[in-house]
Amino acid sequence: MAVWTVGAVLSWSTDYFERHGIDTPRIDAEVILMHILNKDRIHIYTEFDKPLQQDELSRLHDAVKRRAEREPVAYITGHREFMGMPFAVTHDVLIPRPDTEILVEKAVARLNKMESPVFLDIGTGSGAIALAVLHFVPSAKAVLVDVSSAALRIAAENAAALGLTERAEFIESDLFAGLDDRVFDAILSNPPYIPDGDIAGLAPEVRDYEPHMALAGGADGLDFYRRIIDETPGHLESDGFMSFEAGIDEAEPIAELLRAKGFEVSTAKDLAGIERVVTGVKVH
Repeated sequence: MAVWTVGAVLSWSTDYFERHGIDTPRIDAEVILMHILNKDRIHIYTEFDKPLQQDELSRLHDAVKRRAEREPVAYITGHREFMGMPFAVTHDVLIPRPDTEILVEKAVARLNKMESPVFLDIGTGSGAIALAVLHFVPSAKAVLVDVSSAALRIAAENAAALGLTERAEFIESDLFAGLDDRVFDAILSNPPYIPDGDIAGLAPEVRDYEPHMALAGGADGLDFYRRIIDETPGHLESDGFMSFEAGIDEAEPIAELLRAKGFEVSTAKDLAGIERVVTGVKVH
């Protein structure tokens, strides 16, 4: 009977992923194996000859099969790192991505110049944006809004795990609908921005597994930007700001929407040189 060691299953998983067209077969195999064994990468490579137990092999087989069917690794392991912090994720929320860290960094820089700011995160999903900002701006408080009660439960769990519950408030709402006349120092959002016609062409990991309502942004991808910008002025303090993550080629149209409402606009590029974050500052 063959003995399946750490090294053997890592090699087998990598080969299996390669045959199924996975873009990062070795990395995915490592991450899944680390999750199954509850070990870090160093332990994986220092225990190459250690045999796996039968229950470990069974769970590994299930996880590898799911990944070969193009389910994202983050949904298989149940978490994703963002801004150096662990976030629980399920199929009810988008998987946090490195591009979104640009939005957090820009918001943190502005909010740290304010005294005890209160900000709003629209479409919070896993809570990654708001909770990362709270972590790096100790004086801040946040209101996290999502139309999905399931997403809000995940965000609340993440807040508790990160010790941020006391500074976070969770409201189930369609944008500003449940906020009455509350006013904020800043409004942040990574709204749905994929044009409806582009959804079918997305990678299967995104198209088939991530929540559709968190992706589809209307015919041109800008529906939610229009709604948020139209409703923002009454909810934003003078000299407050709003910052969005933007899709490819969407930064300038979003900037124009903001300028039409009297905002002073700036943009920031991601590591690929794409204009990824659009910020509007409310002026008197």
